[in-house]
Amino acid sequence: MEFKTLLTSVAIVAFSAGVVSAQEDATLAIEGETILTSAAAPAFADNLDTVYSGWLFRKLETRALQMDDFDNPAFVFVDQGIDLFEKVDGSEGKACASCHEDVEDFAGLRPSMPRVEDGTLVTMENLVNDCRTERMGAEPWKYTGGKMTAVTALIGLQSRGMTVDVAVDGNAAPFFERGKELYYQRVGQLDMSCSNCHEDNYGTMIRADHLSQGQINGFPTYRLKNAKLNSAHARFKGCMKNIRATPFKVGGDEFKALELYLKLRISSSNIKTKSATK
Repeated sequence: MEFKTLLTSVAIVAFSAGVVSAQEDATLAIEGETILTSAAAPAFADNLDTVYSGWLFRKLETRALQMDDFDNPAFVFVDQGIDLFEKVDGSEGKACASCHEDVEDFAGLRPSMPRVEDGTLVTMENLVNDCRTERMGAEPWKYTGGKMTAVTALIGLQSRGMTVDVAVDGNAAPFFERGKELYYQRVGQLDMSCSNCHEDNYGTMIRADHLSQGQINGFPTYRLKNAKLNSAHARFKGCMKNIRATPFKVGGDEFKALELYLKLRISSSNIKTKSATK
């Protein structure tokens, strides 16, 4: 079964009671394309039989926003990404569009990220900042900043509906194993791991938050709580702070490994890329 999702920055996360359960039958369709919202879980997802899209854990009104690109507030930031993509910056007098004339040429990139290059695990944010510093002569953007999330949302959107396809074997294997270790590692004053919420207790309420399985194929994603795009690493950091743990560095080796592991939980079930509004 293929689990299609939207890709980056079209998802919405709402924090309110009354959301429908993940098991309820529902159809997610965007721009005329039906996107499946569940699939058999990969073997290494120890406590799951089925993986569910975060879209199923949202209120009906939030789901409707996500299915309409015009109403979806995430697209305000995608539009900002278009302006940044075309803006000349740096000592070389170039914009992203100077080399990449058509942003649609990035179709297929987001589903393959993160990936290993020269023995290093590389994320979309790394690629963007490498281009800025090495080709444009510009300052790097903040890893989880507004400019970065706007441009990565724009780039990721070009792959909406494509199957996640990250590598787990070969030189990616150690990063995958490290990410899995971190996912199940208890940390912080509350002595909790990622799996305690997103495997053991998904579908339940924690205060006003309806816990999903924590899929990340829709990131960066728009959160109604703070009315902006949030990157996966910013969400990792927020979760660690919530359990009173010292967060790892955004863009650091730990969060990049965790990102790879979470993408593989999706790709092993042929789940497709998504854009989300939280």
